[in-house]
Formats: sequence, C-alpha cells, structure tokens
Amino acid sequence: MNCSISGEVPEEPVVSKKSGLLYEKRLIERHIADYGKCPVTGEPLTPDDIVPVKTGKDYGKCPVTGEPLTPDDIVPVKTGKIVKPRSLTAASIPGMLGMFQNEWDALMLSNFALEQQLHTARQELSHALYQHDAACRVIARLKKERDEARSLLAQSERQAPLPVSAVPAVSNGKRAAEEEDMGAGAKRMRPGVSDSIIAELTECNAALSQQRKKRQIPPTLAPIDALESYTQLSSHPLHKTNKPGILSIDINLSKDIVATGGIDSNAVLFGRTSGEILSTLSGHSKKVTSVKFVAQNDVFLSGSADKTVRIWQSSEDGNYDCRHILKDHTAEVQAVTVHATNNYFVTASLDATWCFYDLASGLCLTQVEDPLNSMGYTSAAFHPDGLILGTGTAGATVRIWDVKSRGNVANFDGHTGAVTAISFSENGYFLATAAHDGVKLWDLRKLKNFRSFELYDQDTPTNSVDFDHSGSYLAIAGSDIRVFQVGSVKAEWNCIKTLPDLSGTGRATCVKFGPDARYLAVGSMDRNLRIFGLPDDNASTES
Repeated sequence: MNCSISGEVPEEPVVSKKSGLLYEKRLIERHIADYGKCPVTGEPLTPDDIVPVKTGKDYGKCPVTGEPLTPDDIVPVKTGKIVKPRSLTAASIPGMLGMFQNEWDALMLSNFALEQQLHTARQELSHALYQHDAACRVIARLKKERDEARSLLAQSERQAPLPVSAVPAVSNGKRAAEEEDMGAGAKRMRPGVSDSIIAELTECNAALSQQRKKRQIPPTLAPIDALESYTQLSSHPLHKTNKPGILSIDINLSKDIVATGGIDSNAVLFGRTSGEILSTLSGHSKKVTSVKFVAQNDVFLSGSADKTVRIWQSSEDGNYDCRHILKDHTAEVQAVTVHATNNYFVTASLDATWCFYDLASGLCLTQVEDPLNSMGYTSAAFHPDGLILGTGTAGATVRIWDVKSRGNVANFDGHTGAVTAISFSENGYFLATAAHDGVKLWDLRKLKNFRSFELYDQDTPTNSVDFDHSGSYLAIAGSDIRVFQVGSVKAEWNCIKTLPDLSGTGRATCVKFGPDARYLAVGSMDRNLRIFGLPDDNASTES
C-alpha cells in the first residue's frame, strides 16, 4: 500500500476516517496544518480524523479497537490516484540530470511542432484574405458594370422616339392638372433648342459681356467696415416646428423679398422690409431643395425631392398660384437656376440629367444625360453671361457645359464629397464651389484651381457659397457664416467677418447677399430665417 500523497510505502501509515485513504503520517499532518482539508477529496479534515494503522498479535479482532472482526467485515481500503514510485534514476544527481535533459529535448520538439503549425496557419490565413480581397474586387467591378449598363439602358429608353403628343401649355392651373394625370414616368418628345433660341442666348451673352467690360462697383455697395460690423438683426420662424430646416434661399433684389425652401415641403415668401410672410406655397410632397425668383415676370420656381419642379405665378391679390408641375426627372431635383434672359431655366437632378425649360410654356426643350456621371447632380448655376452652365455632382466633380451645344467643355476635380453649391462671380471668370472638404476657387480663363479654403473640421461640410451681385464679397456657410473680400488670383482673399450659427444646430445650410450686400439672409437646420446686417439699418425688422 502506498501513500496517497508521495506514492511511496509509508513508514508510519495512517488512514482517514472520512475517505479511507492511506497517508504518510508526517505528510498528512503537515497538509492538514496548512490547508485543513483532504488533499485528494477536498473535504474538511482534522488531526482527529486520522487513525494510525496498527498490526496486532491477536487474531479475530480489530487491531485498533479490539472489537471482534471476521474476513467478511474487511472492506478494501481506497487509495488516491495511482502514483508510480520513483525510478532508480531519480535517486541520484546524474540520473536526475538525465531526466531533465530528456524533458528539455521533448519540450524543444513540441515547441518546433507548434512553430510549424503556426506557420501553416499563417499561410492559410494569408491565402484566405487574398481570396476575400479578390472577391471584393470582382464584386465591385460587377456592380460598376451593372450601374453602367443601367445608365446606358435608361439613356436608350429616353432617346427612343415615342408617339407621345405634345402637351399644350395652358396657364391658370390647367397645364398642372394635365401633367399630374400624365404621371412621373411618362415619356415626352423633346422639341430641342431651336436656332432662334440659340440666337437669343447668343445675343444676350454679347450684350452682357459688353456691359461687363464697362462694369463699375456701385457707390451704394456696403463698404468693408460695414460688413465688419454685421450682427443679427432679426430671426423669423417661417417653417413648421415638426420638420425644421431651411435648405435653400433666394432674394428678389428689386422687391427685397426673401424666399426659403424647407424640409417641411413648403416654400415661403417673406417681405424683409415689412417683416411679414407674404405667401406660403404648399404642394410639394417632400422637402424643397431649391428656390429661385424670376424677377421680371413675377414668377417663382421651386424644386423638390419629390422629383418635381413647380412654376408659381404671382396673382393680383399678392398670392402665388401653381401654373405648371414639371415631372421630367426620375429622382430628386437638387437645383434650379434661371438664365439671364429670364425666359429659360435649368433643373439638375440626382438622376444624372439636367433639363432646359422654356419658362412661358413650362416645356422641357431638351434633357441632357451624362454617361460619365452615375451619381447624379447636387448643384447647378448659370454663368452671368448665360452661355455656360456649371453643375456639381455627387461624385465630387464640377462639370462645365456649353448651353448652345449641350456639350461638356471642362471638368474640375479635387473636391471630396458631393459638390453642394456653385456660384459664379459677376466678373465672369471666377467660380466658387463648395463641398465636404471646403471651398475651391477656379479661374475660368485658365481652367484651374487657384485657391482653397478648408474652414471646418473633416466632419463639418461646407453647405453654401455665394458671391454678392457686384462680385466684391464671397459668403460661405458651414458650422458658421464667413464673409471674404474678393481678391484676385494672386492677391489674398481676406476674411472680414465671421458670424456664428445662432440656430444651435451647428449647420448653416444656405446664405444669400441682399441688395448691395446690405444684409445677409441665412438659413439653418432650425425653422428660422436670420437676417444679419448693420444694427442701425432702418430697413431691418425685429424678431
């Protein structure tokens, strides 16, 4: 019988009353003193539970208690785990050194095997990652080919001649009702831009270009020290509280009327001098993304995320009636811009097309598709002379078009994120574009970027940019509003005023100069129109 602890024959054997295990007395007493429990079963154990194993001379009785005992009363003694006795080699120092050497050799062999397994696992992981990367590239290529095929299919469907009769242009709402019945997906014949229209555009361009050569800064323009003193004059809650947010602003300079387009799907006309809402134009089913005045004709245009453009006509009672509902786009209308003749306008959409309209009839004369732009347009603006159209894409590219030929004549790359706003300077050769990475200034004479403004952090996009009507100042809207004095290609453009976004949203979405830069109209992601100007401006209104 061996000790359950040492595995050797005990010199002074004892047995546990609780477990029946055999121990060497000195070993089990020391273990009980240290831990107070059985080393094998883990049960509580005291010295009183340990009984010495004695051998007696008497037979037929228990050697410990002396009670009568028969072979049937004998129960096998439990032993712990079987531990082999020490070999002879462990009884000497040379033998132990040999044992250590053998164990070291076995450890080294095991470590070598593990290193081989690790190397194999790394190779398998590298191969799996390479296969995953290749699969992702194939999927991306297939998606690109699918999108190109869809674009070509949509282009061929639009260009295919369809026997659809022209819709007559009738005012007073009749045309709007007919277009409602046709539906958004209806195909129409495009009559195209006639030679007479091209001649009209060319004549307008020549006249404006000639005037621009003689252009002088108006004496009524607000000076720099006046802009440096600008502060908030008034704040007007124009839109609904349940859907706050103003996305676009335009100003009728001759009548000093401010128009706003909101997330609440309404366009609001506000009289700045009177401080009152002149008209609320309802009809769009989704947010109004762009608003524009056609000042000479008392006409107002609104573009919406509901894929439609509405033409509103001023009535005798001062309200505006919807004259036409245009449904030529198949995705959100992002921008509306009016030609210098005030007879035509262009709309740009996320469906990657822009449409050239006749204002009087509301007829789409041509719809220009862009096979290189699969992500759609996010902004658009006419050059002041009217023969150049600038469009900003969701793919961070600015594309310049010849209006007469409807051909793409230049592209400006370098932005990050969608091009959110475009503004041409009245001098005719500066273009400002805004995107997620800030504002870039382009020289249209040399077709290159000559200055960039990175005003905000990488998580704050620049939402709006606007030259004043004289081309002397540039306003930029993002997490605040900044006004720059226009310089030249080489001269610095100095920031003369920084106005905080007082909406509390941290997002000024649109900005527009008033007449002679006498005030700034600002829209944010709350429902308020804010007017910034000189504190002693008598034309301003109070909140």
